[in-house]
Amino acid sequence: MTTFAALQILYSLSDQNPIEAPEQYFGKQLYAYQEKAIEEIFKRLKDHPVRHNLLYQLPTGGGKTVIFSEIARRYIAETGKKVMILTHRVELCGQTHQMLNEFGVTNMVISREVKELPVPNPFMCFVAMVETLNNRLRDKILDLDNIGLMIVDEAHYNSFGKLFKFYEKGVILGVTATPLSSNINLPMKDNYDELIVGESISSLIKMGFLAKATTYSYHVGLTSLKVGMNGDYTVSSSERLYNNHAMQDKLLSAYKEQSLGKKTLIFNNGIATSQYVYATFHEAGFKIKHLDNTHTPKERKEILQWFREKPDAILTSVSILTTGFDEPTVESIILNRATKSLTLYFQMIGRGSRVLPNKTEFTVIDLGNNMSRFGLWDADVDWHRIFRAPEAYLAGIWSDEEIERHYKYVMPEEMRAKFSKSANIDFDVKAEHQRAMKEGLRPKVVMERSIAQHIQICQENSEDLEGAVALADLLREEIEYRVRVFTHCLSKTSESYVKWLQDDYKRKLKASLLRNSEHHMDENADNEPDEESGDF
Repeated sequence: MTTFAALQILYSLSDQNPIEAPEQYFGKQLYAYQEKAIEEIFKRLKDHPVRHNLLYQLPTGGGKTVIFSEIARRYIAETGKKVMILTHRVELCGQTHQMLNEFGVTNMVISREVKELPVPNPFMCFVAMVETLNNRLRDKILDLDNIGLMIVDEAHYNSFGKLFKFYEKGVILGVTATPLSSNINLPMKDNYDELIVGESISSLIKMGFLAKATTYSYHVGLTSLKVGMNGDYTVSSSERLYNNHAMQDKLLSAYKEQSLGKKTLIFNNGIATSQYVYATFHEAGFKIKHLDNTHTPKERKEILQWFREKPDAILTSVSILTTGFDEPTVESIILNRATKSLTLYFQMIGRGSRVLPNKTEFTVIDLGNNMSRFGLWDADVDWHRIFRAPEAYLAGIWSDEEIERHYKYVMPEEMRAKFSKSANIDFDVKAEHQRAMKEGLRPKVVMERSIAQHIQICQENSEDLEGAVALADLLREEIEYRVRVFTHCLSKTSESYVKWLQDDYKRKLKASLLRNSEHHMDENADNEPDEESGDF
């Protein structure tokens, strides 16, 4: 069998057809900032042709695949050396293979079906997943001696270190939206000599390459969450918090308030949570589907096709769509989870940042205090500082306890309008606690005074008991906030105690409204005229 025939068989096995490259390369349109980045990277490569590893940062949606595909094309043309491109997901392998073909780069995907690679071969560029390539190198099916440049996509995963022993002669170019390692014990500065920072999110928005995000943050008490071995919140603790009815109600209300009718993508931490979200929205009459990594490729394709075609579709998922997924028509992103991962935060929001002729803005609903932890998605970030000193950056991020202490509840304007007959709706729990201590009173008097104030504004703005109770239900988030401030004053922050106190407050508020209503009815009965005496 000839070498060419062997290659044809290999490509049929991998379900690729890179041999049939475009007859003529017309190129893709590169934007000025992309050309600038490419020139800057090539300047570094020329200055350091051997073992100078570069890391290039560009936000999601900025066109990293376009940039490194053009780099591969030019590098091959200028040096005659081959290029290896590494990804961490099979979907990204396919997307990279297709993009390289568009750039006229004859390339081969080294999939697990490829058991041998004839030498010589006509391919100047290879695409592989890190684990697959590592296995092929370990089994000595291929070597990297003729590779001059290795490009690592999503480099923050830092999973390619195991390949270093096989690759000692060439240069590595890592590309990422967030140059912060997913493993704090493997900082990126240990593998890369230099960071090149591309255009910022705010700059790309101003130039019209990314959509502008409007963020609505709904405070959530997160002190019950646990952190796992990977440094992020555990699925089990997240599901205990986000699966309860109160959080499901908050999610549904937030959607109705800010995203009703918009194509919406909901991110969760845990399959059970996503399934609860599906049930909640389905019961409320909304068209929604659930997607996780247990779905078959056929099911996933059908679900994503439905999501693409339906204008007001809602898709609830479990992080599976954070990378390798591009649906420009997404108008709303809901973070129905908290994360300690800066990378994941940017990836989730970035799914809604693609622009279209009729789409220049999108909505973000944050139900995990993520904005308080990382800042707004389009805020300026000192990536050089993060690259040089990741430990210092991570140490400076607010903990959940600090977020709780700094949080101040402000009643939304539309809700304030329902209490318009009350001149003052504020109640300073800390000040009331200090006052009670000075007066020598027991701390519980603070909550009693708070309940009394809530009773007053509910009665002032309602005509009957039913209306007052309905207003009391609206105060749920403010009640939870007041109780948390109160427990901080007591230095009692046990989550079970806080939850019990919040529920007790709500019960007492409604019970007091009921007693006041009965008392008012009794007074009216006593004041009715005596029919026999003729008094009025």
